Amino acid sequence: MRILLIDPPFYRLIGFYNRYFPLGLVTVGTVLRDAGHEVRVYDADYNENPTAMDYCRLPERYPAYLASLRDSEHPVWREVRRIVEESQPDMVGISLWTTYVASAFHVAEICKAVNPACPIVVGGPHATVKADETLRICPAIDYVIRGEGETASLELVTHLTGAGLKREAIEGLSFRSGGDIVHNPSRKSLRGLDTIPIPDRSLLINSRTYSSEDMGLIMTSRGCPFSCSFCATETRQVRCRSIERVVSEIKAVKAAYGTTQFSFKDDSFTVNKRRVADFCIALRREGLRIGWECNTRVDLVSEELLAQMKIAGCNSIKVGIESGSEAVLERMNKGISLDQARTAAALFHRVGVHWTGYFLMGTPGETAEDVYRTLDFMYEIKPDFASIGVYEPFPGTPIFREGIRRGLVKPDMTLADFGSMLPNHYYKVDSRRQVETIEPEPYALLEQDMKERFHRYNKQYRRLLNRARSRAMQYVRSPRVLYGDFQKYLSWR
Repeated sequence: MRILLIDPPFYRLIGFYNRYFPLGLVTVGTVLRDAGHEVRVYDADYNENPTAMDYCRLPERYPAYLASLRDSEHPVWREVRRIVEESQPDMVGISLWTTYVASAFHVAEICKAVNPACPIVVGGPHATVKADETLRICPAIDYVIRGEGETASLELVTHLTGAGLKREAIEGLSFRSGGDIVHNPSRKSLRGLDTIPIPDRSLLINSRTYSSEDMGLIMTSRGCPFSCSFCATETRQVRCRSIERVVSEIKAVKAAYGTTQFSFKDDSFTVNKRRVADFCIALRREGLRIGWECNTRVDLVSEELLAQMKIAGCNSIKVGIESGSEAVLERMNKGISLDQARTAAALFHRVGVHWTGYFLMGTPGETAEDVYRTLDFMYEIKPDFASIGVYEPFPGTPIFREGIRRGLVKPDMTLADFGSMLPNHYYKVDSRRQVETIEPEPYALLEQDMKERFHRYNKQYRRLLNRARSRAMQYVRSPRVLYGDFQKYLSWR
């Protein structure tokens, strides 16, 4: 069976750089390829010539994204059509995330226009929590896979090839039957992650155009034991790949693409401190000499662990601080205190690991005083880079349901809504109102002020120099990384 898996365009349509390759699609594609199918993975969001890097100002470009959806002659949509026509797939799979739902639907419509008989399947976070809505409003989509997609995708392909497996027997699958929408029972999460093959990055169309760092995306575990109210992580049970398996993937990617900078995108990389320490020992024992970054929490680090990580090549850590207001942190169910954030910040500075603090504003119930507490707290703990985001309602999260109760969020969208609303307005009752505690005009000024102050903070040359120092080893090993960072720096400035 010829299968085309597509990551829809979004950042590319508005000139932004989209880091890394679509790991989930490539993983599913590798499973299908190993079962004997012909698979291509098309990253339609890959942008060789980005013009923008300031992601705090990303929503300012959303009108251009919306306009592109109405332009059938846009170069990106012409490319999508061409790739589909050339591939002649027997099945198309599309990743579905809330922010670029409209783009994914548009890709599905293009695929159906090229071949009405071709089954269109979607999966991903939005598909998992909004399967019913997706099938109800987008006729171009035939199947929705909820949750982890490796096994369900293979079983669906087996059904489509006529091998006897009934679609009603596929756990985690949703589809139309007559005039009804059918949701099969959910599938349990995979327990043994080592049964999943190492993602074959060569399945990517034009895989050689990616940078070596883009190919360095790796997941060493799945799941998160915490319950932040803004997060839609599917399972609270953390399942880990073996250290040997992860090291094997690092070796393979380094050999194939010359990658020396890796990014471990686990929800919270240091949940199991003993495992991280063993991983650091393994990296040093193998003499891999790589740089790497990870995500974690302020309550999951110690000075000893950070020192081990730095010696093993860790040169960047990203943590969610979220707010400088204890009351807001409590509503977020973040499970951390400001004192824990202060302690972690001091550790990062003392050990000398470059760190990014993520902050969030605009959650239900937040006041202007809360927002400025966040700004003051950012200045107090002094992250090497500080990112400020504005909360967007994501279905499937507790804070989404809280927004419905407060009259800020509506539970459903229509196809017309997705085609006419800016992505940061999805599911909002009133696109002008972010919170019920601040009127729209004062809030708009507050948001602008926060973004400008964060940008000025990040532009300080001492912070830029710290970032460059953290990547110095990669610059020596790969001058292309230095050139790429310089280009990104010019775009960001």
